[in-house]
Amino acid sequence: MRNSVAVVLLFAAVSAGPAVWGQEQPSKLEVYGGYYFARFNVNADVPGIAYSAAYNGNGGGGEIEYNLNSWFGAVGDLAGFRATSSPGGTFAGAMFTYLFGPRVNFRLGRVTPFAQTLFGGAVTTGGIAQSTGAENNFAMTAGGGLDFKVPSHVSVRPVQAEYFLTKIPDGLNNRQNNFRFSARVVFRFG
Repeated sequence: MRNSVAVVLLFAAVSAGPAVWGQEQPSKLEVYGGYYFARFNVNADVPGIAYSAAYNGNGGGGEIEYNLNSWFGAVGDLAGFRATSSPGGTFAGAMFTYLFGPRVNFRLGRVTPFAQTLFGGAVTTGGIAQSTGAENNFAMTAGGGLDFKVPSHVSVRPVQAEYFLTKIPDGLNNRQNNFRFSARVVFRFG
């Protein structure tokens, strides 16, 4: 009797599997918007800038993701930051980033952890590293985050944390190892 019940339950679970997976199809297009924070660590050999200056960048931005299937997507990310010096909070410059790349999603019902690597550029204004005006340099991020589905077409992303590399001329090695954090609202279409 127990074996019969176990077989029936196993058969029901296997039969219901495709129907459950069919309901979990992701939206084709997801649009994100929210708050961004970046910690810029600049090791500069430039007059007027401390050898290991650090800046806090607060700003906003957004992403757009096109889901190619249930686990893989292509992402475009735009963000703007207003950088201030760490000790005094004085304005140090601004940065705008544009990044593109792949994302791997691990869809677990209402929760979706993800990992991504994005490549692109950073436009800086004077005051950050050796920048003397608007300047375009290489940038990349690698990290991940967590989405929580609220209603059917909206999710909340309380955390996205990433290693944030910039290649701004600084008089030393022209490489800055930074940190980027964001929290957002996600809207799904299609």
